[in-house]
Amino acid sequence: MKILLIGGTGTIGSKVANRLDAENELIIAGRSSGDVQVDITNPESIQNLFVETGSVDAVIVTAGSAPVKPLPNSNNEDFLKGVRSKMMGQINVALTALDYLNEGGSVTLTSGILSDDPIPQGTILSTINGAVNGFVTGAYGEFLQKGFRINAVSPALVEDSADALGDFFPGHTPAKMEHVVNGYEKSLKTLITGQIINIE
Repeated sequence: MKILLIGGTGTIGSKVANRLDAENELIIAGRSSGDVQVDITNPESIQNLFVETGSVDAVIVTAGSAPVKPLPNSNNEDFLKGVRSKMMGQINVALTALDYLNEGGSVTLTSGILSDDPIPQGTILSTINGAVNGFVTGAYGEFLQKGFRINAVSPALVEDSADALGDFFPGHTPAKMEHVVNGYEKSLKTLITGQIINIE
C-alpha cells in the first residue's frame, strides 16, 4: 500500500511510521523533514506535495497545531493560527487528496480529546478539534460517493508527551502510544468511514 504520512517525524507520526514502514510504501512528509516537505497552512504547498507524490492508496495526517493559552488572553489571530494549521491544514489535505486517491483509498485526520474533555487554557484546541471531527462526519458521505473513506483519530494526551504537557491536563490519564497507533491502523485497514476513533 502506498501511504502518504504527513507529520511522520512528530511524536505520534513517528510511531505510526514505525508500525507501517515494513509492509508499505511509506512517504513521510514534514515541514522541514521527511522524504518530502509541505506547509499544510499553504494550499499551494499541499497541491505541490500531491503532484510530487502522485496517486496514493491512503493519506494519514498527524500534523497541525493550535495555541494553548487562557481564553481572556486569546484573540482572533490566536484562533486563526489553529484554523490555518490543524483545521484547514488537514481539511485542505483531505480535499486535495480527492484527486489523488486510488480506488478504495482513505484519509485519516487527527483531532483530539479536548473536543469532548476540555482543559483550562484549551479552548482554541477544543474548538479546532471539534471542527476537524465535524468535517469528517459531514464529508464522509461525499467521500463514499467517490469510493473513498475518511476518519479521524482523536487521542487523549499521549504518554510520550506527558512529561512536557501533563501539567496542562490535570487528572488525565495518558494514552499508551501503542493504542494510539492502533487507532490509525484501524482507520487504514478496516472498512469503517465517517468515524471518530477515540483513544483514551
